[in-house]
Amino acid sequence: MHSGDLERYAHLALTVGLNLQQGQPLLINASTEALPLMRAIAATAYELGASSVTPLLTDPPSARIELEKLGDEYLDEVPPWFIEARIRALKDGAAVISLVDEDPNLLRGVDPARLQRRQRALMRQRQAYMELIGAHAVNWLVIGAASPGWARAVFPELDEKEATERLWNAIFATVRLDQDDPEAAWKEHLRRLQQRARMLNQARLAALHFRGPGTDLRVGLAPGHVWKSAIAEAANGVSFVPNLPTEEVFTAPDPNQVEGVVRSTRPLNLSGTLVDGISARFENGRAVEVTAERGQEALEGLLASDEGSLRLGEVALVETPNPVYDAGFLFQSTLYDENASSHIAFGRAYPDTLGISDGSDGALAAAGGNVSMIHVDWMIGSPEVDVDGLGAGGERIPLMRAGRWVK
Repeated sequence: MHSGDLERYAHLALTVGLNLQQGQPLLINASTEALPLMRAIAATAYELGASSVTPLLTDPPSARIELEKLGDEYLDEVPPWFIEARIRALKDGAAVISLVDEDPNLLRGVDPARLQRRQRALMRQRQAYMELIGAHAVNWLVIGAASPGWARAVFPELDEKEATERLWNAIFATVRLDQDDPEAAWKEHLRRLQQRARMLNQARLAALHFRGPGTDLRVGLAPGHVWKSAIAEAANGVSFVPNLPTEEVFTAPDPNQVEGVVRSTRPLNLSGTLVDGISARFENGRAVEVTAERGQEALEGLLASDEGSLRLGEVALVETPNPVYDAGFLFQSTLYDENASSHIAFGRAYPDTLGISDGSDGALAAAGGNVSMIHVDWMIGSPEVDVDGLGAGGERIPLMRAGRWVK
């Protein structure tokens, strides 16, 4: 990979994605595995007029050491300053970019009980920060950065160098950097997604009906639901694209109005455990039975997080094929895999899909959205799955056939 590729990627991220403003501070959440991209972003940010760039680094191997060595009596404790600095940065108007580069196998073999306890402690500590992010207090962005560990997990048959290069090339393709004019391609892509969201908002659907192998699921939509596309608007007035790549239009289910059965169409990686063949049965919005052909224990641990973890906080429609789907492999990263096909999410709703800007528990509940510490997407769409919209009077409106939008 040439350094010029990283520079082009950084520029796309900061302009098309984050929309960094002149004089705006920038916070970069990154790991020690992503230093080359982090430095390219810092250099580009200053060229675009950032007033400051502050990297907040983590070290993935140290995270495993913590889980293996930390005393049991401290597993539920997280230093408050861990998150207070990030909250202060957001309140001071800093834009935030987070680099995803996790080795899906990093935590494999760690005691599941210890892992779940630590993750719940971290989620509790991060809740105030995540509320600000979910409410779009500032412009923020999540993008991927290929790392050797991640690449080895995705391409175990290749040597490390070749695997990492192939993963970088795939990442670049998903964000359209392989096209002659990536920014023009994004402009057209965003226009199409916004058009879909407008159409769905005008339809004022009462529910969605998914049908396919092992799936006959009716997802009621929250009465005040709002369909969102790739573009969000922050409280500071800046329009931005939170995720690169992005292929979805999405909204808020009614957490009490989900009925039927559904089967996953792609595996889900949960902290090093590949969960595959998920089947769920919903009654009155709650998942009353959830099984997996592989990774059952990890799935059960996730769904024991709180009561809201058994209900849905998001439903998203994604046309297949698309650049992520066309990669032809599982990225083992939700940032990518959720954009390969339509999906639903156990857990917390997004405030803007309910037409509100307050991301607190009380505000979400009052607006008819689901409240939970978690938000975990899993894929239920494919070229074998059809989706209909259901109107308030029960009328059926074809939306997707064989994974493609009905024109």
